Amino acid sequence: MIYVLAAIGALTIVVLMWKAFGPDAGRAARRRPRQAPIAPDDDPDFLRRLDEQQRKPHPREED
Repeated sequence: MIYVLAAIGALTIVVLMWKAFGPDAGRAARRRPRQAPIAPDDDPDFLRRLDEQQRKPHPREED
């Protein structure tokens, strides 16, 4: 029974070491960071379109 637990522990350590130092370990650091999304009130294009929409004359609704 102790050999089974030792084998599971050794396998766990090997997997963790492989994840930490394996061939894919450096890829995450080499990726360029993602740009944070811009909120609508900080987006210059959104604000420009909103301003253009507000300046357009709206057709009057007739009842």
